[in-house]
Amino acid sequence: MTEIAFVLGTRPEIIKLAPLVQACDRQGIEYVIVHTGQHYSDSLDTVFFDQLELPDPDYDLAVGSGSHGKQTAEMLVGVERAIEETEPEVVLVQGDTNSVLAGALAASKMDTELGHVEAGLRSFDREMPEETNRVIADHAADYHFPPTECSKKYLLREGISSFRITITGNTVVDAIQRNLDIAREKSTVLADLGLKGSRYFLMTAHRAENVDDEDRFEGLLAGAQRAGEAHDAEVIYPIHPRARERLESFDIDLPPRVRTVEPLEYLDFLRATASADLVLTDSGGVQEEACILGVPCVTMRDSTERPETVDVGANRLSSCEPERIERSVAEMLDAGEWENPFGDGDAAERILEALPVAARSKEVPQ
Repeated sequence: MTEIAFVLGTRPEIIKLAPLVQACDRQGIEYVIVHTGQHYSDSLDTVFFDQLELPDPDYDLAVGSGSHGKQTAEMLVGVERAIEETEPEVVLVQGDTNSVLAGALAASKMDTELGHVEAGLRSFDREMPEETNRVIADHAADYHFPPTECSKKYLLREGISSFRITITGNTVVDAIQRNLDIAREKSTVLADLGLKGSRYFLMTAHRAENVDDEDRFEGLLAGAQRAGEAHDAEVIYPIHPRARERLESFDIDLPPRVRTVEPLEYLDFLRATASADLVLTDSGGVQEEACILGVPCVTMRDSTERPETVDVGANRLSSCEPERIERSVAEMLDAGEWENPFGDGDAAERILEALPVAARSKEVPQ
């Protein structure tokens, strides 16, 4: 019988579950990887698995893009089949994607337990599909692994027993500690993009509420332009295919300070983030990474499920209003240092210790 089934489908999930997969290898814990194929780029996913030294998935559902209902339904069928065939003790999901929703629903209906990595995050914005996914996963889960005390507090408020909750820190810290030196050694992204010795901001913008809304998309681009101009910085924008399609369909002209580049592989993105003067983003994971790396961040959203980044002074919320973006950038460039609120890099080990799995290797950390 398999002990753990990892259900994942996007690059952030691959990054954040990689430390757990690697810890299973060290401890001799049997597992399978079920890749839903939710992410838009099979080739980039393959590179992520290679760069993180992960085995090929045992199941590749290749679901691809589609409406929420169609995508989740296809995943649900595939994940259910994988659980039936491998009979895991525990299914582990991470985060708030449709892959998480499908994994949580499948596990909750079958004879297996469910663990939710990065449990308890809340934006309190029910218009975000991710918020629905994370709430459902939390209330279906048997084991909850919030990264911080704040996330645990939200779970307790919703009636989840403290006996099912283990604060672990965030596995992204594990991943960054393991991979940052590798990225600095191997990545040539700064030279490739002509950024060595240059002042630049790194921007990510892909969420539907931003790029599917013409006014918000134009607003965030205008804000990036104003911030770049005010601080004599180029804004590097590795553009998601969804956002590129919207630029074309809305007939939006990129402002001169914003340069789009192709999506970056993991080590390249980590290197580019660590070397940036500031990060502009609408991604939850990028907010965490910038905070951990000590890079000032401005989040172009109305809310965040990572309030810890704001609380420690690493992040500002600007919405997509150009004036607020420009002001928030100026404030963050003057911000001092902050303490990383997401743990010490041992989250994966704490998660495995809380699960009903048996370590067999002599390499188990003491």
